Amino acid sequence: MKLQSLLAALALCTFFATSAFADVRTVIFDNVATEVASPPAPLATGEDLWVTLADLTKATKFVLKPQGVCRDELCFPIPKARKSAFLSLQGKITWFNLSEFARLTKQPTANDAEHAVWFFGPRPEEQNSFVSSLMAPNFRLPDASGKMRSLREFRGKKVLLLTWASW
Repeated sequence: MKLQSLLAALALCTFFATSAFADVRTVIFDNVATEVASPPAPLATGEDLWVTLADLTKATKFVLKPQGVCRDELCFPIPKARKSAFLSLQGKITWFNLSEFARLTKQPTANDAEHAVWFFGPRPEEQNSFVSSLMAPNFRLPDASGKMRSLREFRGKKVLLLTWASW
């Protein structure tokens, strides 16, 4: 289901970026698409996504602070021994490796290099938050007649969900 969600998000959002916009990348974080600047040549090569500190905040709401990368009360310290894997000063601009941050927080990622789109899924504690509440996460699918339905419509009622996958 995680891979399916990642691929679906990429498929839905590829229209945000086309090869005509080579200097712009699209970041999908918390299901919000944000355009960010492309990094300079030394950082643009490779598999990782580097963003400016301003774009980090714009796309993720995280801010770099002395104690780490923080959003509200949530804060992730940057390991001192790996600081260069997270931060790079290019001229007067500090770049942040969002891919390395996702690895640190065990956040699933997927990217479409051709369209310059990056998707960051929920962290494990967010993915599994429904387990403690015993409430299934909301989703939308068409019913047998093609009408879009959400699980939320059936809260408080008994629901039988049948799923199937080819793998």
